Amino acid sequence: MCASFEKAINSLHAREKYSIFITGSNAFLQSSDLATLFVGRTYEIPVYPFSFAEYLEYFPSRNIYDSLTAYISDGGMAGSYLYRTEDQKRRYINSEVLNALVVRDIVSKYKLRNEQLLHALIDYLMDNVGNLTSIRSIADTLESSRMKADHKTISKYADALCKAFAFYRFRRYDIRGKRYLRSEDKYYLVDQSFRFARLGTKNMDYGRVLENIVAMELLRRGYEVYVGVLYRKEIDFVAIKQGEKLYIQVANNISEEKTFEREVSPLLAIKDAFPKMLIARTYQPEYQHEGIRIVDAAEWLSNPIPQKE
Repeated sequence: MCASFEKAINSLHAREKYSIFITGSNAFLQSSDLATLFVGRTYEIPVYPFSFAEYLEYFPSRNIYDSLTAYISDGGMAGSYLYRTEDQKRRYINSEVLNALVVRDIVSKYKLRNEQLLHALIDYLMDNVGNLTSIRSIADTLESSRMKADHKTISKYADALCKAFAFYRFRRYDIRGKRYLRSEDKYYLVDQSFRFARLGTKNMDYGRVLENIVAMELLRRGYEVYVGVLYRKEIDFVAIKQGEKLYIQVANNISEEKTFEREVSPLLAIKDAFPKMLIARTYQPEYQHEGIRIVDAAEWLSNPIPQKE
């Protein structure tokens, strides 16, 4: 908050004697601002809420399957672990983190005039985590509920939420045409606990929440992640790292044959040789189905070291 602070930082940097780490609030200093102030001198280190592996270190006495059930609602906001009751945890996450550190700060930074619309947008994106969404469809939905919301304003507010790392936007990728699609994207929460704290368990979809957890874990493991499209079928994730691709489907329960076939069919339609994986709560060791790895979600998430997948 000090004028020209970057000059002092640059002078320290020029001495080549120090390792310098800079953080800031959403209101005053985001990573994009740092890149502007220190052109060519910064390297961004992404910091995320606790992963499932870190959650297991914090609560080592539970088995991984019960722990994943708890992690789905507890999330990775470690400050909430200090509170004893669910009500206290949700109040902390919603009031002290989301409203105080995200909403208040970005309203201040971007001078957003309609805070009510911003809250409505947050609720909409949380309720539609993992669903294909366009800015225009969001605006139409909010306008139908008698809220003034043009698509330009919604686009501005959604960008602000992503710059504040409350949500992450995943673009669509046409696997067959090897091109990016612009019509619709998916939005994922930085941590699923925000959804529970804000919306409770209404319209609960454990499959979508698990998909959100996997999306964030792929980012932690250093993947560039897209939503795949092939012959009008959707592949949850196309994860790319060092030129290698990994195709992933995510499901909560695949015990029914119909559900299992629905999840593997998009992967079977992909004809290239890159690995394919279905992550689900199977409660059993990994196995294969026609070259597709079927992996238990708790087992995959509990491995903190990126596998050669």
